[in-house]
Amino acid sequence: MSKSVGASCKPKGMRLKIESKRKERQFNTISGEPVKDIYTPKDVGELDYDRDLGQPGKFPYTRGVYDTMYRGQLWTMRQFSGFASAKESNERYHYLLNHGQTGLSVAFDMPTIMGYDSDHPRSQGEVGRCGVAISSLADMEVLFDGIPLDKVSTSMTINGPAAMLWAFYICVGEKQGVPSRELRGTIQNDILKEYIAQKSWIFPPQPSMRIITDIMAYAADHVPKWNTISISGYHIREAGSTAAQELAFTLADGFAYVEAGMAAGMDVDVFAPRLSFFFNSHLDFFEEIAKYRAARRIWAKRMKEKYKAKDPRSLLMRFHTQTAGCSLTAQQPENNIVRTAFEALAAVLGGTQSLHTNSMDETHALPSAKAAKIALRTQQIIAYESGAANTIDPLAGSYFVESLTNKLEAQAEEYFEKIEALGGVVKAIEKGFFQREIANAAYRYQKNIEESKQIIVGVNDFVEGDESIDIPILSIDSEIEEEQVKRVKKLKSERDNGAVKATLEELRRAAESTDNVIPCILNATRAYATLGEICDVLRGVFGLYREPPIF
Repeated sequence: MSKSVGASCKPKGMRLKIESKRKERQFNTISGEPVKDIYTPKDVGELDYDRDLGQPGKFPYTRGVYDTMYRGQLWTMRQFSGFASAKESNERYHYLLNHGQTGLSVAFDMPTIMGYDSDHPRSQGEVGRCGVAISSLADMEVLFDGIPLDKVSTSMTINGPAAMLWAFYICVGEKQGVPSRELRGTIQNDILKEYIAQKSWIFPPQPSMRIITDIMAYAADHVPKWNTISISGYHIREAGSTAAQELAFTLADGFAYVEAGMAAGMDVDVFAPRLSFFFNSHLDFFEEIAKYRAARRIWAKRMKEKYKAKDPRSLLMRFHTQTAGCSLTAQQPENNIVRTAFEALAAVLGGTQSLHTNSMDETHALPSAKAAKIALRTQQIIAYESGAANTIDPLAGSYFVESLTNKLEAQAEEYFEKIEALGGVVKAIEKGFFQREIANAAYRYQKNIEESKQIIVGVNDFVEGDESIDIPILSIDSEIEEEQVKRVKKLKSERDNGAVKATLEELRRAAESTDNVIPCILNATRAYATLGEICDVLRGVFGLYREPPIF
């Protein structure tokens, strides 16, 4: 009797379903590139170890930018965090530092990202929702209260108003007695990527590039340990690009910044050592590892051969990685812990210098404290338990990985030729080239999901009937916005408004000339001019950018 029941029970049908799906599987990377059943020496062609790989810390840096890599020092565990007001975010920073985080990474709210104060009418309903609200030096002082800036490195994900937030940070250092020469960290400051993918800009491309070269020049003289741009492929990938597009478009932006710096009269070796990169780590494990290795090799070769860099530091592609937010699912959110772990491991095996691991609940809200701690623990388990950090570039020599690395490099070079034929990055943006390429890739990927050619566990297969959320979700109290608005208004009423007016006028004159605007922004910051007031002066001089329709 029991045998008869077993013969007709549900598990047999489930096995048939799995077998059926296996017959339909397409063996491609997540970017749609076909994968062979087996790779052999023929797939790596005339691979020359010294020319194409080299030792870690040696040209062309395919195997890593430092000779000891993680045996000498682990990557920086830099969890991206910021929500509500500066006070709440400061508490979260202390929480993460106390649990082993080794670097800070600031997420700003949308009004801050767009250069508006919290009390601006356009900010209503958005203050503190997707990051921390920072309207002035006073807010930045609270954000880093009790955190010695000479002991931590800080990354700030900010682009259009990057110069202003950087000035706030420098001035907090001054108030702590930390000279700007000792500050360590990164501002994203990658405006080209904004026009291509993320769409959070303020000024048109040309004046934005002028501000960036002003930042590079000022940092070289006054903040030499600071990374002035984090050239970012992360958001390009989040917008739907393939791995090859992320690689090519990110590096093309990097080359554009190098050329802008040189055109502004700077020696490439003065600013290039402080350029860093920011990549996505998606779910196709081997494709992501190959992407990072190809990126290092391309950058080193181009910097040496085309831009004639002499300082070895100019050849080093140092990069931060964040696991793929677009890979997280609202359904079965605990699965996101597993996704993030594989993505983080790919970043480590690919040689990242710092890493953020996403939290399981980020499709629903900003991370709860518990979810953020689990994400941090994921990195710590990789670092201290997995063995992945014991040896350098352990997948080097794999026929599959080396073949993928070569293929991605070749695809990137094809894109560089297309971009150059269009007149460079800015012209290609204006013609909608990047936008169309990414949109087409995103469409193909979504179509594959809808047709179940790409399986997303819990979304289009292995679906459960009850998808209710049973994990804690962070909620931002509406009173946070009311209190933040009051603080901004109070600041504006109590400061020396005569000094504010004078410093803003000084900034206007600098922006209208060819003078470096950073010293003027710092003076305005010290007088407690707000983010919105500083941006309004520059809006008045530079104008606003409106993206042309792209078809």
